[in-house]
Amino acid sequence: MENELPAGVGGEPLSGERRFELLVNSVRDYAIYMLDPQGIVTSWNPGVQRFKGYTAAEIIGQHFSRFYTDDDQRAEVPQRALSIASTEGKFEAEGWRVRKDGTRFWAHVLIDPIRDDAGTLIGFAKVTRDVTERKQAQEALQQSEARFRLLVQGVIDYAIFMLDTTGHVTNWNSGAQRMKGYAAEEIIGEHFSRFYTAEDRDAGIPMQGLRTAEQTGRFETEGWRLRKDGTRFWASVVIDAIRDDNGRLIGFAKVTRDITERKLAQEALEETRAALFQAQKMEAVGQLTGGVAHDFNNLLQAIGGSLETIERRLATGRSDVEEYVIAARTSVDRAKALTQRLLAFSRRQPLQPERTDLKTLVDGLRDLIEQSVGDSIRVETQLAPELWPIWADANQVEAALLNLAINARDAMPHGGQLTIQALNIRLDTTDVPPETGVQPGDYILLEVADTGTGMPPDVLDRAFEPFFTTKPLGQGTGLGLSQIYGFARQSGGCVRIDSEVGHGTSVKLYLPRSHEAESLGPAAVTIPKVPDQLREPVPGTVLIVEDEPIIRMLLVEALREQGSTVLEAQDGNEALTILASTKGIDLLVTDVGLPDISGQRIAETVRTSRPDLRVIFLTGYADNVVMKGPLEPHTRLLTKPIAIDQFLIQVNAMLRNG
Repeated sequence: MENELPAGVGGEPLSGERRFELLVNSVRDYAIYMLDPQGIVTSWNPGVQRFKGYTAAEIIGQHFSRFYTDDDQRAEVPQRALSIASTEGKFEAEGWRVRKDGTRFWAHVLIDPIRDDAGTLIGFAKVTRDVTERKQAQEALQQSEARFRLLVQGVIDYAIFMLDTTGHVTNWNSGAQRMKGYAAEEIIGEHFSRFYTAEDRDAGIPMQGLRTAEQTGRFETEGWRLRKDGTRFWASVVIDAIRDDNGRLIGFAKVTRDITERKLAQEALEETRAALFQAQKMEAVGQLTGGVAHDFNNLLQAIGGSLETIERRLATGRSDVEEYVIAARTSVDRAKALTQRLLAFSRRQPLQPERTDLKTLVDGLRDLIEQSVGDSIRVETQLAPELWPIWADANQVEAALLNLAINARDAMPHGGQLTIQALNIRLDTTDVPPETGVQPGDYILLEVADTGTGMPPDVLDRAFEPFFTTKPLGQGTGLGLSQIYGFARQSGGCVRIDSEVGHGTSVKLYLPRSHEAESLGPAAVTIPKVPDQLREPVPGTVLIVEDEPIIRMLLVEALREQGSTVLEAQDGNEALTILASTKGIDLLVTDVGLPDISGQRIAETVRTSRPDLRVIFLTGYADNVVMKGPLEPHTRLLTKPIAIDQFLIQVNAMLRNG
């Protein structure tokens, strides 16, 4: 069925002219009207009336220039518009127009000439649209961009500029000129890599920054940059990728700040800290040296005096020297104990780790602790029922507990409470400061807390220093806490002290949980106890490797006195030469810390040719990094100083059954 044309009055079809008139009059967003060749309005649609305010009766017959501003009328803008439309076939422009009420609007204007079939100009078709909102938006955008440009140009402490996708500079603010020394005309179009050092350019760092910004949206770094005059400055740099609405990369925004002063200040601070640390270290070393010298001089005096007395009495035929022998031996034992404490502080004591149950250990020590602190101090233990096992030197744990208990007793002269707590704990990265060297994980916390006098901050800061003590002269060595500190660190844990004057002290010892402790037996480094009946000499050939001549002489002489065949070497090379021979050797006794080839290296080397060779290691400076882990079969570790008779017992035990 054919579409019907709109009907007129009485149902008659509309003419084409009438349909066009209806179409024009239905458009309300555009002013569509006709002018004669002189610019007189000859038609008027409702759209014109809506945003110009005139009715058709008011405006038809009037010149269209009345819609223009006074300035445009004086400049004959309406006449030029008609002239251009007539000669060029079209006129299009934007400008201010005036409504009936005198208000202005921004108009987009299109004027087309109308000609008859003979080409004679018979008028103009004029289409106007109110685009004030668009104009206002554009002006607002332009103002914003202008303000932003002023802002960017006004910033003089930051270099803010743009790069194209290849890294060439496309604009330049005053801060960039001030910081880097280049004027805009000198640098726009140049590649930004010229600000980098030759080393950075050779390493490809400039383009790495752009690629990172392109891939992640942002690149941030610090580094040396160059000014125009060749001087360097330390820069904080941010590069942001810029993309259009479709996500296509169109360039980069680069912001640089000169932070040379801050860097120099940081370096100066680090130098000051390093100098302070060095000064503190030298103070501690000085205090340590003084303490060691004082204690060892006393011990040497006792040993030397005893030996001189023995010499005098033997020279005069007197044999009553037992008292002075005992005095010398006692002094040697005290020197050994002092050395062990020093080694504990430096974390180089030879530990004898084993599976240790802290609950059993603390329960077993409770009576001794109560006796040590006295009746005026109440001892309370709070032990978790399912404590994890640890792999540690039980004797050191006991010594640490007793030491802390004695310290607590001295801090509570009028009585108080001593609390020993043990529980399982998980330490994460926020609980473990990097300077402790402790790894996050499972630990057993062993805490000893008292209600005593507490420590002032200056004492707390020095609590772990060797030979530092607040106790009266002769009542403390100042090595107790330093020994606990060294033992904890050497065992893979740490120790902390919380204290406040008048509110007591809490010492927290963190020891790592051992998942293997359930299945592992006692460590191989323990020295077995030998029954008295096994002290009898056992025949055999022993190779002694010791770089200290006096020690080597004493060991060799003691072995020969009991009937052993003894070979001796002063260093690793000489020992390996002997071991490479065909001589029968039943036991190798070697110092660990030899100057050329270590004792452990000697043993490892000879295992291939003498797999059944028994070995005793001697050490006075047991670096547990070297001796870490279980020892090989038929191997033992003895710590110097060791009594000669105990040395002989261990040698005979090894010769007897390994």
